[in-house]
Amino acid sequence: MSARPDAGGEADGTDPDDGNGTAGTAEGEDGGELLRRPLPEAVRARVVEYGSDVLGGMRPADLPPLLRRVARFEPRRRARLAGPQIAAQLENDAGFRGMVAARVEQVWPELAEGMRAGVVPPAADPVAVAASAYLLRPRGWPGIIEDVHAELDRQTSAKEVDEAAEALEDVRRRLEETQRGHQAELERLRGQIGDQRAEIAELRRKVHTERQRARRATAEADRALAETADRRHENESQVSALEVENRRLRSRLADAEAQVENARRAVRTGRNADEARLRVLLDVLVDASHGLRRELALPTALDSPADLLAEAQEEQRRVSLGGLPDDDPGLLEHLLTVPRVHLLVDGYNVTKTGYGTLPLADQRNRLLTSLEGLASRTKAEITCVFDGADVEAPPVAPSRRVRLLFSAPGETADELIVRLVRAEPPGRPIAVVTSDKEIVTAVRRVGARAVPSPIFLRRLDSHG
Repeated sequence: MSARPDAGGEADGTDPDDGNGTAGTAEGEDGGELLRRPLPEAVRARVVEYGSDVLGGMRPADLPPLLRRVARFEPRRRARLAGPQIAAQLENDAGFRGMVAARVEQVWPELAEGMRAGVVPPAADPVAVAASAYLLRPRGWPGIIEDVHAELDRQTSAKEVDEAAEALEDVRRRLEETQRGHQAELERLRGQIGDQRAEIAELRRKVHTERQRARRATAEADRALAETADRRHENESQVSALEVENRRLRSRLADAEAQVENARRAVRTGRNADEARLRVLLDVLVDASHGLRRELALPTALDSPADLLAEAQEEQRRVSLGGLPDDDPGLLEHLLTVPRVHLLVDGYNVTKTGYGTLPLADQRNRLLTSLEGLASRTKAEITCVFDGADVEAPPVAPSRRVRLLFSAPGETADELIVRLVRAEPPGRPIAVVTSDKEIVTAVRRVGARAVPSPIFLRRLDSHG
C-alpha cells in the first residue's frame, strides 16, 4: 500500500483531487485539515496504544487531568480501560498529541521523515502509516488516512469473499457427504426390509406351529380338569378322616395341658421357699452394710451424675458480654475491659462503612494502623480478617500486635470469622465487629457478641 500526502494546495487552503478518486480533505474553522469520517477501528486502537505507552512515561505535572487516574496502570490496562479518554485527549489536546508524535518519530524516524517529505514507503504497515499520519499530521494527512481506510475496507471485503467461498465449498462438501450417507442409508434400509420380510415369513410359520401346540395343550388341559375333579372327591373323603383324628388329638392335648399346670404349681411352691431364704440373706447383708457405713463414717448423701453434668455445663458457659445495647457509644469500651477478650474484626465491612472510596490496599493499611494503636492501648487480642479471593496487591507486612488473616480460595471472610469463633475454647469471651446480618446471626448462635461497625469506627476516630 502506498500513499503520498499532497505536496501543495491552492492558495485558498483547499486540497485538489489526488487523481486516484480520493476526495480532498475538509478544513476546520482554524484552517486545519479534518477527517471526513472516523478513524478505522484498527488505526484508532493503534493510536490509543501509542498514547497509552507515552502516558506511562510522562511527569505527573504534564499529565492531562482526565488521564492522571489511569497513568499508574500498566499500558495494556490503560488502553483497555481508558481508550476513549486517551483518543479524545489526542484529538483535542495538541500538546499531548505532540508528545506522542515525538515518540513516533523516535521509533520510526524514516517513516516520519518520508511522510513530511511527501513519500510513504510502499511496504509499510497501513495501520502504522495511518496512525503516524494522524499523530504527525503532515500536509494532506486526512488523504493518507482515507487511502488506508479504503485499503483496509478492500482487505476486509476480500477476506469476507474468501471466507464466503470457503463456506460455500464446505457446504458443497457436506452436501455431497450427506447425499452419499443418504444413499448408504437407503441401501441399508432396503437390506433391512428384505431381512424383515424373511423374518415375517419365519414368524408366520412359527405362529402356525404354536397354534397346533395350543390345540394339543387345550386337549391336555381338559383331561387334567377331569382328573382334578376325581382327585377332589378323594381329598374330601381324606379331609373327613383327618377331622376325626384332629378331634381325638385335641382331647389328648387338653389332658397334657392339665398335667403341665399341675407341674407348674409344684414348681411355684418350691420357688417360694427359695425366695424366702434369699430375702433373709439380703436382710443380713443390708444390716451388715449399715454397720460398715457407721464404722467408716461415710456421708449419707452423694452428688448425683446429673448434678456433676450441670456443674460442667456451668463451667463451659461463655463469659457474658451483654449488659449494653448495640447502639451504646460505650459498648466497645465495656467489651475491651473484659479479661482475655478476643476481638475479631470483619475488615472490609468496617473499611467500606468508614472510608469505602479509598483503594482496597489503602483501606487495609488505614484499618491496621488504627488497630495497632487500639491493641497497644488495651492489650486485647485482636484478629482482622479480609476476603483474600480478589487481593491483587501483596498483603501488607504482618503486625506484632494485630493478627492479619486472608480467607483461602473457595472460602469467604464470613465463613473464616465463624470458623474462628467456633475454634475458641468454652469460656473465652469473644466480640465480632461487623454489620453483616448473616455474620451477626451466626456468631450470636455460638455465644459471641456482635459490635456494629459504626460504633467501632467512632471509637477509633475518638482516640485518633
